[in-house]
Amino acid sequence: MTEANENRLLNFFTPLRFGILLALLIFATFPQVVSGLQTFVIRDFGFFSYPNAVFQRECFWRGELPFWNPYNECGVPFLAQWNTMPLYPPSLIYLLLPLQWSLSFFCLLHLWFAGMGMFFLARHWTENNFAAAFAGTAFSFNGLTLNLLMWPSHIATFSWMPWVVLAVEMAWRDGGRKIFLAAFAGAMQMLAGGPETIFFTWLLLAVLWLRDFLRGKAPRGKMFFRFPLVILMVAALAAIQLLPFLDLAAHSERQTGYADLRWSMPASGWANFFVPMAFGSQAMGIFFQNGQNWTSSYFLGIGGLLLAILAVRHWKQPRVPLLVIAAIVAVIFALGENTPVYPALRKIFPALSFITYPIKYVLLLTFIAPLLAAFTLAEIQKKPAARQIVLTAIIFFALIIGILFWTARADAENHAVFINGLARIIFLLATSALLFVFTKESKSIFKKIIPLALVLLAWLDVLTHEPTQNPTAPATIYAPNLAREKLQLRPQPELGKSRAMLLPSVFLRFVHTAIRNPQNNFLVGRVGGEADCNLLDEIPKVDGFYSVLPREWSEVRLLLYGTPNANYPAVEDFLGVSQITATNDIYQWQSRPNFFPLVTAGQKPVFVERYTLDTPLSRPDFDGRKIVFLLEQTKSFVTVSNQTSARILDSNFKTRSVDIEAEADEPSLVVIAQTYYHNWQAFVDGNPTPLLQANHAFQAVQISAGKHRIQLIYEDRAFEIGAVISVIALCGCLGALFFFRKKFEKS
Repeated sequence: MTEANENRLLNFFTPLRFGILLALLIFATFPQVVSGLQTFVIRDFGFFSYPNAVFQRECFWRGELPFWNPYNECGVPFLAQWNTMPLYPPSLIYLLLPLQWSLSFFCLLHLWFAGMGMFFLARHWTENNFAAAFAGTAFSFNGLTLNLLMWPSHIATFSWMPWVVLAVEMAWRDGGRKIFLAAFAGAMQMLAGGPETIFFTWLLLAVLWLRDFLRGKAPRGKMFFRFPLVILMVAALAAIQLLPFLDLAAHSERQTGYADLRWSMPASGWANFFVPMAFGSQAMGIFFQNGQNWTSSYFLGIGGLLLAILAVRHWKQPRVPLLVIAAIVAVIFALGENTPVYPALRKIFPALSFITYPIKYVLLLTFIAPLLAAFTLAEIQKKPAARQIVLTAIIFFALIIGILFWTARADAENHAVFINGLARIIFLLATSALLFVFTKESKSIFKKIIPLALVLLAWLDVLTHEPTQNPTAPATIYAPNLAREKLQLRPQPELGKSRAMLLPSVFLRFVHTAIRNPQNNFLVGRVGGEADCNLLDEIPKVDGFYSVLPREWSEVRLLLYGTPNANYPAVEDFLGVSQITATNDIYQWQSRPNFFPLVTAGQKPVFVERYTLDTPLSRPDFDGRKIVFLLEQTKSFVTVSNQTSARILDSNFKTRSVDIEAEADEPSLVVIAQTYYHNWQAFVDGNPTPLLQANHAFQAVQISAGKHRIQLIYEDRAFEIGAVISVIALCGCLGALFFFRKKFEKS
């Protein structure tokens, strides 16, 4: 084969051709989802992502921003959650298009976008189209990335990672308009809302920048300010989302040391890189490692892993040592409590608690491995490495055989693991044989198709590495009001009127059990009120499923759900619980006739110095109609000393406001069973009045004698300040891009 022909062969994977190939692979993997015949359903996609997209969409079509969700957690900040993606521009895909198709399509579009980003990054680093195509395929198709499809926020954030690394590195090296393009890319990732991925992205960039700075890859004076400038611009562009989130975090239950070491990679977890179904079992039709439920897989592909490990022999290549070290650190940290390293470091650096589960460090490994594989593919075309390929393949073969013997001793009946390991051996042998031939001097026609064959083999390996990670179901499972029609609750919980509540034992049972059929698992959970499914039926509910909660409500929630047999009927009355799960059937509901309206009046104030985890709500003498607990520090705002005669004439709850008409014979307190949060402002007859923190985590205002109109309005000052900063930054970036474009045209 002539050198010209070989170059044409290796350059077959142009960006356009690879983009088309990747799209075809995604379609071949999820044909029914792409065509709209079915939708994703499993785990958090059905119980969190889709219901919250429904809520966001309804706010959008009412012309509102979704600041507050009044349906869950007795009211909870929504926009400030960050991972709900309320301000991420591509969210318009599922806000404008039919949701039952578009949310799944949104995830698959970002799967494609992830592969394209890795293609361009790997091509920039290796100057090799074939290596870039393999890296792009391996980044889109691996166990972890496919697992992320159930979280639109996570897959979106992860898809931006290679683009941000590429854009920011070019910015500090070349400057000019690339600085502003990098800022846009970084801001888009920031708005997508996956904190851990964002952290890993910028940590890796910081190390790469320091490496370039020390090696003088660009004028150090310019590099010194370009990188910090990009960071500052990203923060400014994303301030509209970051400031509300930071404000919520500061008023939340998430203190330093909050995160625990659950869901670390098991000590045997390394075996799953070689035999992905070792040491685990199936739930909902999905395979999980024993003790690991955050991800259903982190399998990199046997060929991708082989090539990534072979990159060690190219230690002198730029960036390879850094990437190898980062990959090793990621694996050690992912092991969490199963090594002494990470727990010790968490004590020294409490900020590491930011990573909620140690297994999330495999996000960094999943990003690095395709790049290392790309370096290997680029180098073996220059320096054949047939001997090293064969030797590494033999080691892999021995490891797989050893793992199969290991699992056979642990579970003699686990035939699925044997078949799984046998399949990996076949893919290992096929990949090794293709690589061996590829590194040999040959004019064979067969060699021309090896690059494409290796890419397809990498895809097929991951496609078959375990039972499907993303089961689908007919879109009808998300039909509005399905649960209301099925249950025929009397009375029906309605916004501002009453709520539903899961018993603590039922709440825990939903968390720890699952039905094998994913569709039935979701439908049962939806009818039973699991997680955020209530949003599909607009049923207000006491609990919910959110990452960050206001601190005071989190403490009350712990009281209600901290133990399986918790029982506080007086609190349930105060919270307006009209329906609760039946004690003898967790999928049925029973009515509670004694629930209070969500707005009551006339209570006697009882002042406490501070609220503690032993909340006053747990006191046996608590009666929400007669008394209300207030903080001692608010005593100066309250003139009421006894129970009074007052009536609530009307109340109307909306997503960011509450309107109340009340009448009192004397100064009285009005108590609202809605989560207290500092962004709520109170007005009586149009005049500002203090909003009191009542009954540990709820709201109260004082009114004078007579008839009054009370308004509670949600005003997010952090959002408003962030919006001003982001608009100014956006205008500045657009102006700078226009300036540099004109300058370029003149030159």
